[in-house]
Amino acid sequence: MKNTNHGVSRSNYHDILPFTIVVLLIFGLSHWSFAQTSLEQIQLEPGEYTVGFQHYTSNDSTRTYTRIYDYSNEVLTRPIPVSIWYPSSQEVKANEPLHILDYLVILKEEEEWEHLPNNFILDWFYYANTDQNKKHLSDKTTAYREIAFSSEKHPVVIYAPSFQASSIENFALCEFLASHGYIVISSPSRGTETRWFSQNRAKEMETQARDVEFLIEEIQKIPSADATNIALIGFSFGGLSNVIVQNRNDHVKAIVSLDGSERYQYSLLTSSPFFSEEKFDVPYLHMAQKDIPELVLKEDNIDSLLNSEFVLYDSLSQSQAYKLKFHDLTHSHFSTLGVLFSNRDSRQDKADAKIMHSYNLVSSYTLHFLNAVINNMPEAFDFVEKQANHEEMGTQLVSVEQKKPLPKMFSFQDFNNLASKQHYKELLTLYETVITLYPSFVISEGDLNTVGLQLVFNPNKSQQGIDVFLLATQLFPNSANLFDSLAEGYLYIGEEEKAIDNFKKSLALNPQNQNAINRLEQLVQ
Repeated sequence: MKNTNHGVSRSNYHDILPFTIVVLLIFGLSHWSFAQTSLEQIQLEPGEYTVGFQHYTSNDSTRTYTRIYDYSNEVLTRPIPVSIWYPSSQEVKANEPLHILDYLVILKEEEEWEHLPNNFILDWFYYANTDQNKKHLSDKTTAYREIAFSSEKHPVVIYAPSFQASSIENFALCEFLASHGYIVISSPSRGTETRWFSQNRAKEMETQARDVEFLIEEIQKIPSADATNIALIGFSFGGLSNVIVQNRNDHVKAIVSLDGSERYQYSLLTSSPFFSEEKFDVPYLHMAQKDIPELVLKEDNIDSLLNSEFVLYDSLSQSQAYKLKFHDLTHSHFSTLGVLFSNRDSRQDKADAKIMHSYNLVSSYTLHFLNAVINNMPEAFDFVEKQANHEEMGTQLVSVEQKKPLPKMFSFQDFNNLASKQHYKELLTLYETVITLYPSFVISEGDLNTVGLQLVFNPNKSQQGIDVFLLATQLFPNSANLFDSLAEGYLYIGEEEKAIDNFKKSLALNPQNQNAINRLEQLVQ
C-alpha cells in the first residue's frame, strides 16, 4: 500500500523550476540510484554543549487553516509545529538520544499523517524503502529530548525549510549549531490555507515569512534566548521568505542561504510590497549548488541562466555578502534528509563521500559565519573567505566570492539618531564631525525646524529643542523662519527677553513676518 494523494516532502528543484520540470525530476527514475551515507560519516564536530530538543504545536490565532486530508469543512486557527534545538549543560549519561526515526515521526505529523504506522514512513514520503534507508532509522543523533536549557543567554537562529518541507529536514545542521551555543527554532513550510502550497507563490512566500515572524515571537518565551540577536537560515524556498522577514525586522542581524530561491526567483521576491534592496543591509552568506550539467539542462528543459544569474546578490550595496559555490553538491543535498535519503541522479550527483564532505563544509561555513557576525568574532571570517580544496585530489570543492558594502549615505535621520543619543548637546561639534566623515552630507533648514519644534513644545525636552534651533540659526543665519521658531521656543519656556531678541532678528531678515510683528506687539504691551 502506498499513498498516492500527498505532496512531496523531500526538496529537489520544487521552488526554483516550473512544475513540469519538477515532475521530471521526481519521476525520472531511470537516472536514479540509492544513497550510501550515514550521520557518522558526515563527521560534524560537536561543540561544548549537549543538545536538547523540544517539539510541540503552537497556534497563530490571527490566521485560519484547514487540514486537507480530513475532508471536512472545519476551520482551525493556524497550527504552527515548532522544533527547537538548544544548548544544555545537563548530564545525559542515563538518557537515550533521539534516533532518526524520531525525527521522521515528526515529519509524518507535520504532513498530517500522524496516525500512519512508522513502518510506512519510507516510500510514503518518497524515500526509498531500501535496506540502507531502513538502517538510517535506527541511527542515533546527538540530541536529547526535553533536557534542561542552558542558563546562559544564547543567540537565536531561525530555520526556514524548503518548499513544503518539514521543520526537521536539516536536523544535523540544527544539532551542530546548538552544540556550539545557538538556539535553533524551526517550523514546517506549509501553505496558507492547507498543508500544500497554492499556485500563488507570492502568497505562500508571505505566509512562510509570517510563520518565521511567529517564531521570532515564540522564541521570546525561552529565558535563555537572546531574541535581540537573531540570524535566519533558509533552504531553497525558505530563502525567499527570510529576505522579506529581514526587510521588516530590525532584530535580524544576518542571513544564511542554503541554495535559497532568492537567487532563482528574484521576480517573485520583487512582487512583495515589503521587499527593498536598500533595506537588505545585514551580512549575507549564500551557498549555491554546483553548475547543472549541459545534459541535465537539455533533458530537463532547464534555463542555463540558472547556473549564473543572481540578480539579488549583484544588486546588494549595503550588505557584507558572500557567494559560495559547492562543486560537489546538487540542490537537495543542502539538507540532512537530502544527504541521507534522497535518490542520486547519475547524470550529475557526485559520489556519496564527496556529498557528505561537502555537507560538512556547508555546516562549517555556516557556523563560522554566524560566529563572526552574531558572536562578534571577526577572525571567523577568515574561514568563510577561504576557497575550500580537496587536499588529496587537488580539486576545488568550494569557490568564494565576496563584496563589501558601499559607503553608506548619511541621512538626516542618522544625524538625528546621534544627536538624540547625546541629548542634543554639543550639536555643532557633532555636525562638524559628521561633515568630516561624510562630506556629501547635506542638512536642511526644514528638517532642523521640524525636529526643533517637536522637541521645544515637549515640556520634558524644551531645552533640547532650543539647542537644535541654536545650531540651525548658526548654519542658516539668514533664515527668518528659524529665528522665528527659536523665539517661539524661548517664549514657550518663559524667557521673554530672548524671545523678543529673536523675533526682532527674524523681522530684520523678513519685515513681512506677520507672526513676529504680532508677537512683538503682544510682548511689548
